[in-house]
Amino acid sequence: MLGVIGIILSLGLLMYLAYRGINVLVLAPIMALLAVLIGGSAHLLLPTYTQVFMKELGGYLLKFFPLFMLGAIFGKLMDDSGSAKSIAHWIVDKVGRDRAILAIVLSCGILTYGGVSLFVVAFAVYPIGAALFREIGMPKRFIPGAIALGSFTFTMTAFPGTPAIQNAIPSPFFGTNTFAAPGLGTIGGLIMMILGTLWLHTRAKRAMAAGEGYGEHTNENLNPDQGSDQLPSFFMALLPILLVIGLNALFTYVVFPSIDASYLAEPKYGATKLSAVAGLWSIIVALIIAILFIVIVHWQRWKNVVESLNAGTMGSLLPIFNTASEVGYGNVIASLPAFVVVKDAVLGVSQNPLVSEAVAVNVLAGITGSASGGMSIALSTLGAKYLELANAIGLSPELLHRVAVMSSGCFDSLPHNGAVITLLGICRLTHKQSYFDIFMVSVIIPLIALVTVITLGSLFGSF
Repeated sequence: MLGVIGIILSLGLLMYLAYRGINVLVLAPIMALLAVLIGGSAHLLLPTYTQVFMKELGGYLLKFFPLFMLGAIFGKLMDDSGSAKSIAHWIVDKVGRDRAILAIVLSCGILTYGGVSLFVVAFAVYPIGAALFREIGMPKRFIPGAIALGSFTFTMTAFPGTPAIQNAIPSPFFGTNTFAAPGLGTIGGLIMMILGTLWLHTRAKRAMAAGEGYGEHTNENLNPDQGSDQLPSFFMALLPILLVIGLNALFTYVVFPSIDASYLAEPKYGATKLSAVAGLWSIIVALIIAILFIVIVHWQRWKNVVESLNAGTMGSLLPIFNTASEVGYGNVIASLPAFVVVKDAVLGVSQNPLVSEAVAVNVLAGITGSASGGMSIALSTLGAKYLELANAIGLSPELLHRVAVMSSGCFDSLPHNGAVITLLGICRLTHKQSYFDIFMVSVIIPLIALVTVITLGSLFGSF
C-alpha cells in the first residue's frame, strides 16, 4: 500500500511541479527516486538511477533521436526559406478571409502533416492569423484554439503516414508502420478536423454577434512579415511536404519490403527483424531527402544555411531529452513492486485491449503532459501484454498502433502541457482567455474521435 501511495504522490508532484515551470530533466529522476524511497527501497536509489532510469533514457535517445533532429531541421528550413509562410498565405487567399478559422486550421494541418514542428508552425502562422483576425474583427482569443486544432490533433495522431514522432513510437512495439489502420485513422482525423472547426467557427460567430471584436492587445510583438513577392511559390513551398509523405509511403510499402534484411537477425544489429525498423527507416530517409531538396532548391534564399541547420539541430535537443527523461521516469515506476497493482487495475478496465490501451495511454499522457512521453511509458510497460491479448483474439496490431497514437493526443493537452503553454505564450494570451477552446478541440473532440475508432475497430477490424 505504501508503494502505491509513493507512485501516486510521485505522479502528482511531477504534474504539479512541471506546471509550475520546473524542467522535467530535473523533475523526472527526482520524482522517480522519491517513489522508490517511499516504497521502502532506499538502498536501491543509486542502482535504480544508473541502471534503470539512465538506461531507459539512453535507449529512447538511441531509437528516436534521428526523428527529432531531422524533424526539427526540416521545420527550421521550411520556416527560414519562407515556405511555411507561403503555404499559409496561399490558403488564406483561397479559403477566404471570412473563413479565417478554417484557413488557419488548414495551414497548420498541411504544415504539420508534412513534418514541420508544431512550434515552428505556431510561430509562422500566428502573425498571419493575428492580422487576419484583426482585419475582420474576430476575437483574438480563438487563434490558439485554431492553431492547436491544426497542429496537434488530426495531423499528429490520426491521419495515416504522418511523420509526427507520436506516430512512429508504436512501430517497434507492434511491428507496424506509420500508415497503420489508414481508413480508421482518416475517419478519426476528419471527425477531429470537422467538429473542431465547427466548434471554433460557431463560438467565434456568436462572440462577434454579441459585439466582441478583436480586442485591445498591446505589445503583441509581431515580427514583420515577408512580402508575398519575397516568398517561394505555393507549389515550390509545398513540394518538400509532398516529398516527405510520398517517400515515406514509397519506402514503407515498396523499397524496404523488397530488400533482403536477414542480417538484422545478427546480435550486432539487435537481433531484430525488418518489420520492427522499416517504419522508422522510412521516415528517416524521407526527411533526409526532403531536407536536401529544400537546401538545394532554395539555395539563393539562405542568409546562412549552416546557421539554419545548426539552429534546427539544437532545437531538437530539449524536446527529446524531456521526453526521454519521462520515459526513464515511467520505467522506474514500472520496475517497482507496487506497479503490479496499477498494471492490474489498467488491464482490468476492460477485456478489450483497445479500451485498456486507450485508458493507459490517456492517463499517462495526461500525468506527464506529453503525448510521446505518456505513450512511450505505457507501451514500454504494457505494450507486449497488449500485443499478446490482441493476438489471442485475432485483433490486428495496426489497430493497437492507431488507438495508442490517437489516445496519446487527448489528455496530453491538459493545462500543464508544454505545447499549450508555449502556444499561449506565442499568442500572448492566458489560459483564462483561450484554454477552454483549446481543451474542447484538443481533448474532448479527439476523445470523441477515439471512441469512434475503437468502436469501429472492434466491430469491423482494422481497415
